[in-house]
This record gives sequence, structure tokens and C-alpha cells, in this order.
Amino acid sequence: MQCRIFTYDIVTGARTHVYTSTTVHFEAPNWTADDTLIVNGDGRLWALPADGSAEPRQIPIDGIPDLNNDHVPAPGHETIFLSANDGHLYEAALSGGPARKITSDDTRRHFLHGVSPDGTTLAYVGVDRPDWSTASLLTVGVDGTGTVRLTAIGGTDDGPEYTPDGAWIHFNTERFSPGHAQIARMRPDGTEVEQLTHDERVNWFPHFAPDGRHAVYLSYPPGTQGHPPDLPVELRLVEGDDWQSARTVVALQGGQGTINVNSWSTDSRRFAYVDYPATR
Repeated sequence: MQCRIFTYDIVTGARTHVYTSTTVHFEAPNWTADDTLIVNGDGRLWALPADGSAEPRQIPIDGIPDLNNDHVPAPGHETIFLSANDGHLYEAALSGGPARKITSDDTRRHFLHGVSPDGTTLAYVGVDRPDWSTASLLTVGVDGTGTVRLTAIGGTDDGPEYTPDGAWIHFNTERFSPGHAQIARMRPDGTEVEQLTHDERVNWFPHFAPDGRHAVYLSYPPGTQGHPPDLPVELRLVEGDDWQSARTVVALQGGQGTINVNSWSTDSRRFAYVDYPATR
């Protein structure tokens, strides 16, 4: 097993190697205001400098089950919202300490992807236990109240993320072509659903830079089902709102864990990702 954390500079095209691990399976970077990368590793949260000047250190969060790789910092980057393997959402300080449980509905599994720009609402994938075919998109207040359904069950929707101005939620969906995920957007109330990518590849996890001028998404080979690991995938860069002219900036071995959550730097110039090179 090997995983490598990189950053990519959209101005120079430079890829910078940050860290390689053969012991901890790191996934899904976030990038905080102090140039720290936050990653999931074997069910725990870790932090490391984006310039690779120190090794990852585990963030000591108490009172929480093992985490999956869906985690997003709150505006201001003092706390982080987390998805745990018990199917619930939590909030904890990025410095560590006790976690606060947000959701309480045990009939549904919650997978976080988006935080509204004002920090009041979380966008997540909801799965009615135990049927994974029920995956759809919902929002909930950070206090755990006010759940709102955005999409109907049956579209295989995932990865909801707010634009920096809060005007749209972008996501991937098979709603337009069963078995073939494409990028779409909708208003935060679930209206005005619009397909944005129209190609033969399978496209997941759209992430906007903080200034809203670029987005990056994960593109799988045609025919891929779901978002599996260990495939030859591409990271595609979108300028402005021109999704039809997206271009491949990184080709790598990866998929699940590579860029599940927003990993843009606060200056909107770089994003982080993880690859998993074949070792056999």
C-alpha cells in the first residue's frame, strides 16, 4: 500500500509532492487558512503542512467513532464538520478536543460534503438504512434541526457542495443517464436542476475555488460504476462556468480518496489531492 499527497498550482502547472505513506491510508485533503492540509487516515483526522515540512500529526478528537473521508472545515477554519462511520455528522475544533454530535436520526446515514458560506447549513448525502439505492441530497442546520430534502430518491446523487457565493449547490448525479454520473447544479432549495457535463466519462465531486473562478472535479474512465479506488483517473479544471471546456490537469492512479472533499487553498491558486500508485 502506498499513498502520496500532492498539491497542484493552476498558474504554473507545477505538481508538488507533500508526503508519502506506506503505513497510513490517507484520503481526502482539505486546505485550511494557515496552509495546513487536513486528511483522513485510517478513521482518524490528521494535519500536515502543505509544504511538506513536517510529517502528519493526528488531531486528538474525543467522543467520536472512526471517521470516513467526508469532512469540511467551517468558515473561519476554527472547527471542522465530520462524517463518522456510525452514519452521523459531528463538529470538532481543528485543534482537537471533544466532538459535538449534530444529527440524531438513526434511520438515515449522513455523508457530509458541503457547508453553506454563512456556516449555518450542511449539505449531505442521505441513505436510508440499509438500502444504499436510496441515496439522495438533503440539508440540515448545524444545530441538527431543519432537515430539507433537495433531490428525490432514485437519482444516485452525491457530492453536494455550495458555490462560494451560496447561489448554487453543485453535485454529481446519474439522474440524467442511469449508471453514468455527470456534474450538475441546483439552487440551495433544490430547484433549477441543470446538467453541466455531457461526455462519455464518469464525473464526480465538483469543488469550487474560494474566489469562484475555477472548479476541479474527478473524472473516471467510461463505464465506471460508483466511485471506486485504484483506477486511472483524471482531475479536470474548469474556468469560470465553462464546463464544456474543462481540461485535464492531472492524470493519476486513484479515485476514492483522491479528492472527495474541497481541497482548494484559500488563495484559490492550488488544490491538494492523493494518488495511490500501483505497487505490483
